Parts: sequence; C-alpha cells; structure tokens
Amino acid sequence: MSTKEGAHLSGRRKVNTAPEVLLRRAVHAAGGRFRLHRRIAKGCTPDFVMPSSHVAVFVDGCFWHGCPEHGRKTAWTGPNADLWTEKMRRNAERDERASRLAQLHGWSVLRVWECEVRQDSAAVATRVMREVRSASTGTGRDVSTP
Repeated sequence: MSTKEGAHLSGRRKVNTAPEVLLRRAVHAAGGRFRLHRRIAKGCTPDFVMPSSHVAVFVDGCFWHGCPEHGRKTAWTGPNADLWTEKMRRNAERDERASRLAQLHGWSVLRVWECEVRQDSAAVATRVMREVRSASTGTGRDVSTP
C-alpha cells in the first residue's frame, strides 16, 4: 500500500517503458527475435532475452539505476535522505545480483542505459545483435555497460 506522499510514484511503469519499447523495435528491425520479461532465475528477469543465443538485455533507467552521466551527483538531502540513499543502494545491488544470476545460468548479459537508447536506438540494437552473433558462435562474454 502506498502512502499519500508516494502516490505519484505508484503509476510509474516498471515494464514496457518507452526506452524498452524503442530498443525492442530497433532490435526487431535489425532482425532480432526475442522474448519479453522471461524469468531466468529467481530475482533475475531481464527486459528481454534472445533465447537462441542466451543473451539477456536490461534497459536501465538513468535516475533509478544511477547513470554516471544523468544520475544523481550529489548526496540526498531532506527528511527522506536516508531512505533514498538506501533505495538507490538496493537498486544497484539488485542489478549486480541479477547480472550475476543470469551469467551463472549461462546467459550473456548486456546492460544499456536509457539515455543510450533514447540517443541512438539503432546503434544500441547493433550492439545487441553483435552480442547475439558472438554468443551464437561461442565467443560470448559479459558486455555489461552500466
């Protein structure tokens, strides 16, 4: 149950965000076929996966995941500073854990920032497809960005 003060956050999308959809369209246009929100392991559900090559793609929002360019650069202040600091720390830990779990289950992980997708979704789609080809030939590697 959300509080009155946090009600504005309750409607925020967690899946099918604009950057996710933009990247999926670009990957599809580049010939990629994928599955959405496939659970790889408990605690690991990428935004989409390329099942044939075992590539898991996460599109990380700049604010919530701490983009080095667009994320918060100063310490939190105000009455909820500790709450927000802890929230962002947990987000980072969850991202690391999800990437590690995917790798343990044999998936190559590609993490991209929301800003990268918004700036040039075709270039990011090319990176995804390059990783798919690499993983398909057995030379796959972790290419996490964020």
